[in-house]
Amino acid sequence: MKWKMLITVLLLQMCSIVTVQAQTINLSVAASMTNAFNELIAGFSTAHPDAVLQPNYASSGSLAKQIEQGAPADIYVSANPKWMKYLLEKGLIVKGTDRIFAYNKLVFIGEKRSADLSLDNLVSLERIALGSPQSVPAGQYAKQAMEHAGIYAKLEQERKLIMAKDVRQALLYADRGEVDGAFVYRTDARLATTAKILFTVPDDLYDRVQYPVGLTTTGTKNDQAQAFYDYLNSPEAITILTNYGFEPIH
Repeated sequence: MKWKMLITVLLLQMCSIVTVQAQTINLSVAASMTNAFNELIAGFSTAHPDAVLQPNYASSGSLAKQIEQGAPADIYVSANPKWMKYLLEKGLIVKGTDRIFAYNKLVFIGEKRSADLSLDNLVSLERIALGSPQSVPAGQYAKQAMEHAGIYAKLEQERKLIMAKDVRQALLYADRGEVDGAFVYRTDARLATTAKILFTVPDDLYDRVQYPVGLTTTGTKNDQAQAFYDYLNSPEAITILTNYGFEPIH
């Protein structure tokens, strides 16, 4: 009888160990960080082979809404502070864990043109793609810049703005030649196969592109999630972010 009890205890302990070793990290990450995070995940997994990382890439607003509706998430990465603040106010991100860890810049891409293009003559184009400003930070920054330049209302009125679900879709529209150009992040432009950077949007026309990261209420209870959160500050992570064109916080 004692042997049976001992075997039962040992089996329970083994199950517990396996559960800990196979602890899953659910990541909700802004679409513009897709490629960089795929490499970050690979780098972290090398040192933590027992961690199971499940990334979910989408627009920052869509991810925030998903988390609010109960989608599993341990770590949230937004492409602007707005949606991080939204989840903080809902009590879904633990205060004090939210921090900026990288920066980016906004550019306009499209087919190479004989004449120079800028915000001032953007109204000459017929189809301009950007992420929907309601949920896509890149689209919000683009709208902000166009409003400062005094052209957003005119472009909207003439129905020249093509709204994309996220910045990667805007990139595809431009890269396939389905639009005359698109507003994307500098890091996204590096992934284009045919489209080129036609101009960089002046920094003083929009808020600085900031990427905050934060742990959710479930993430703070997940040791592996905490380890990945800390890993984002490591020299290896900083090198990866830099290689993809981000400006990491050192």
